[in-house]
Amino acid sequence: MSERNRPAREPQAEADGVIEGRNAVTEALRTGTVIDKIFILKGETDSSLGHIASTARARGIVVVDADKRKLDRMSVTHAHQGVIALCAVREYASVDDILAAAREKGEAPLIVVCDELSDPHNLGAVIRTACCAGAHGVIIPKRRSAGLTAVVAKTSAGAVSHIPVARVPNITALLKQLKEEGVWIFGTAMNGTTSLYSADLKGPAAIVIGSEGSGMSRLVAQECDFTVSIPMKSDLDSLNASAAAAILLYEAVRQRMN
Repeated sequence: MSERNRPAREPQAEADGVIEGRNAVTEALRTGTVIDKIFILKGETDSSLGHIASTARARGIVVVDADKRKLDRMSVTHAHQGVIALCAVREYASVDDILAAAREKGEAPLIVVCDELSDPHNLGAVIRTACCAGAHGVIIPKRRSAGLTAVVAKTSAGAVSHIPVARVPNITALLKQLKEEGVWIFGTAMNGTTSLYSADLKGPAAIVIGSEGSGMSRLVAQECDFTVSIPMKSDLDSLNASAAAAILLYEAVRQRMN
């Protein structure tokens, strides 16, 4: 058979957890592959893409409408056929799993909540630091956030295998739930009203890290019991999200050692 007449090869999952092509994504859904998000070409009316979208939504998988330019940038094979799935490297935990982990250790919960961290390198770094600092879990939103993709796993240096990561539909509702469980909410903000070294992080605490560009959303900030500012000694007015998380986490570690 000549190259011209050879059937086109269906794109397959790549080493970085990307699955491209209609048949490949359909098969991944059929076999129960843990999928973080599926990106589908916006405005496409093909029935196979519609079936993929409806099946994914029924299983609680986030489906994102994306234009062709975005799909082309994401594509490894350059033959995405209008659909790309990002696999999760492990199953997500629940919020109850995280609280249970603290109870099992006889420790006050120490939780990191990421409010729309979209950069996978930042999320991976936060997960790595949270694991090293002995936090009991990390919580992220289902939408407008990086997920447990291969890039996040690599940046975390394997920490995703050692600390529970939960994903919730709504961060504001989550914070209300944590407060009902007796957890104090500490948000990070440039204009925070509580100095880092005045914050009492010895008790049950959730540290909220805002997005890279705009920090915490207004509704999330309103649910915080304290907004914490980190001292800045230069003309720069903010730190990278993962750096801010590290500073607060290790202040909590210091306080809990005393």
